[in-house]
Amino acid sequence: MRPAPGRQQLSREFIARHQRARIINALAAETAEKGYRGVTVADIVRRAGIARNTFYDNFSSKQDCYLQAYDVALARVEAGMVGAASQQPTWRGQLRAGLGALLDFLDAEPAVARALIVEVHPAGEEAVAKHTDALARSHAFFDLARMEPGASEAVPAITPEAIASGIHVILHSRLAAGDRNHFRRLLPELMYIAVLPYFGGDAARAEMHE
Repeated sequence: MRPAPGRQQLSREFIARHQRARIINALAAETAEKGYRGVTVADIVRRAGIARNTFYDNFSSKQDCYLQAYDVALARVEAGMVGAASQQPTWRGQLRAGLGALLDFLDAEPAVARALIVEVHPAGEEAVAKHTDALARSHAFFDLARMEPGASEAVPAITPEAIASGIHVILHSRLAAGDRNHFRRLLPELMYIAVLPYFGGDAARAEMHE
């Protein structure tokens, strides 16, 4: 049986997690201000208030830092969306709760959101691949609407991709423009966009008044 970690080891692990969190937050803030390409390791180190070797103890490069930051932030966002959606019995309820959680995150943490969404292409192919995978997961959820009572049987196969891409473009453009604290108010219109192809105009219009 492996012995329980001692207090000193736990303290080192806590410090390491705290340092990584500071570095990741610094990267997000610098990226939101300067864009990914404009950020240097020196910028991150200065904002995080750490020594340069501490950065390299945790990450091999700026891109490695971004990719790990992307994973951390995306996992947190998806967990929040799934947790909110799990409380709802219907697809439309799950969609409203999940989108609401996403929009609340964008309002609460615009710097992280901008780094996650706007700066993903400048960060390179690996970052884009992660982003593409995340969008693909949303496609799968949107298409679950086909299984709901009252859903149209004539929805084109491209519909979930079109919905996800449309929502992404809307959020991307507002984050890129520096919009803050106004994302939650988009929920009724985003629900309209997502519900319309599957359930028709009356159902979509009803979502505008929920």
